[in-house]
Amino acid sequence: MQDVNNSQQADIEVLLQEKVEDEGEVIFTEGDVEAQMEKISPEEIEHDIELYSRDSAALTEGEIIQGTVIAVRGTDVMIDIGFKSEGILSVDEFSQQEPEKGQKIEVFLEALEDDEGQVVISKRKADFIKVWDTIHDAYETQKPVKGTIKKRIKGGMVVDLMGVDAFLPGSQIALRPVPDFDALVGDVMDFRVIKLNKMRRNIVVSHRVILEEKREKKRKELLEKIDEGAVVEGVVKNITDFGVFIDLGGMDGLLHITDMSWTRINHPSEMVQIGDKIEVMVLKYDREKQRISLGLKQLVPSPWENVEERFPKGEKITGKVVNLTKYGAFIRLDEGVEGLIHVSEMSWTKHINHPSEILEVGQEIECVVLEVDKENHKISLGLKQLEPNPWEVAAEKYPKGTRVSGTVRNLTTFGAFVEIEEGIEGLIHISDISWTKRVNHPSEFFKRGQKIEAVVQEIDTENHRIALGYKQLEDDPWPELSRRYGDGSETEGKIIHMTDRGVIVELPDGVEGFVPVTQLGKRVDRPQDAFNEGDILPLKVIEFEQEDRRIVLSVNAYFESRAQEDLERYLAAHPTKTIQLGEVAKVMKSKKEKDENEKEEQE
Repeated sequence: MQDVNNSQQADIEVLLQEKVEDEGEVIFTEGDVEAQMEKISPEEIEHDIELYSRDSAALTEGEIIQGTVIAVRGTDVMIDIGFKSEGILSVDEFSQQEPEKGQKIEVFLEALEDDEGQVVISKRKADFIKVWDTIHDAYETQKPVKGTIKKRIKGGMVVDLMGVDAFLPGSQIALRPVPDFDALVGDVMDFRVIKLNKMRRNIVVSHRVILEEKREKKRKELLEKIDEGAVVEGVVKNITDFGVFIDLGGMDGLLHITDMSWTRINHPSEMVQIGDKIEVMVLKYDREKQRISLGLKQLVPSPWENVEERFPKGEKITGKVVNLTKYGAFIRLDEGVEGLIHVSEMSWTKHINHPSEILEVGQEIECVVLEVDKENHKISLGLKQLEPNPWEVAAEKYPKGTRVSGTVRNLTTFGAFVEIEEGIEGLIHISDISWTKRVNHPSEFFKRGQKIEAVVQEIDTENHRIALGYKQLEDDPWPELSRRYGDGSETEGKIIHMTDRGVIVELPDGVEGFVPVTQLGKRVDRPQDAFNEGDILPLKVIEFEQEDRRIVLSVNAYFESRAQEDLERYLAAHPTKTIQLGEVAKVMKSKKEKDENEKEEQE
């Protein structure tokens, strides 16, 4: 065998190794080169070396070359590129399918040898370079490209775009926030390339831009054909307490709950669900504000047509209780037609706090039509009108001045309520309790459950009120009192109440009078400083007002014509904390002497 140099020998070793692997025989082991070369002819060796050198010279760094998968070991994929050593790729670079032995692929040759003598290749770079022109053209022309959502990462998704990875930000996936990103993995959709950086192999895409363009196109088409009264199809997009938002294709419209059904509904979800396709009528379109009002019930005839003829005012009708509220009961009279019985129209005499006290949902009842408002779709009904109005009967039964008997049912600060028959109550106002006494509260005269008599003063049938009087059971004593207690009359009174302004006294006839604090015969700040309830005061009438039922009296005036000794005895009987008795007497004496001197001068 001819001599070979060291380089040729190394090449022969590689060729021999490849040869035996190809033939499937184990005839080559380390250190047996000489033995193996004896079995191969020199011509064959020269031929293989020539072919190997020619293939190696054809490989150029920085270009895309073809390789073959020769083995898959864990996450490493061994690639034969026709060089003395294999290239190694990560299995992650095979995005479309798992690599298989014998598979032909294209790779980018980065370097024939690295620091460790290994070939450096990249399938991902080769894929990127192959599709770069296509992606760049799509970016320049804004044409959509198809891609597959590969996986979720922070901030968005990875999209397989013709074999290369592109970034899809979360905000660019859809028109509205996406509730579940993972559910999109594997979806194929169109994307718009919105950002490119070849140096960093950075591609950013958007699906939202395409959706927005489609929506705008649909919106323009919708605006061209939309008109009030038109029937359009839409998809339920959102449901609220007050209505439903319908996607009409590029534009949303509001279907208010009152326009969903002629029959009362409590919530829109009773009729539709999100995602439902429904037909609706355009009720109003505000072109300036871009607002569309929709109707569903308008697609069927209104049950309110000829409602006045079907339910004439004053007619007795039968209906079903469908809803109870604190202010009344809703009665279904026909499909889509309901009326309201207000609580005030349920009973002539009873105070109804809630309709549930006399009615229940599902109950069939008879009622009377009170009013029909076709335009606003309202019918007022009455329940109490099925019976005669007891207040009109009471007006005839109890004319003004009638003496009646009743039971005290309630006491308030302004009077007492007296039931004169079942459901009929009258009020005795506090001012009509006594002719002569000052009444602070009706409880001074009455108790709940007490049987009393009273006199009818007035009946208001419209407002259901009867005014009663208690003091009117007796004649007015004030004409007689005016003769007994005219100005200048002298009497005495017992203190029954004290205020800072003076004292209230009871006179011999049971009538009450008032003594101002300045007329108590003493100079005091408050009556309580010198007097007690039950004290008897000598008094003189200084003012009598029959119309206002008022008598004003004075201790000072009583003693003006009395001897000084009488005044001193009175003062001694009512000592004061704020002033000496002698000083009060001097004041009274000085005033009397002054009055006498003025009288002499005038004579």
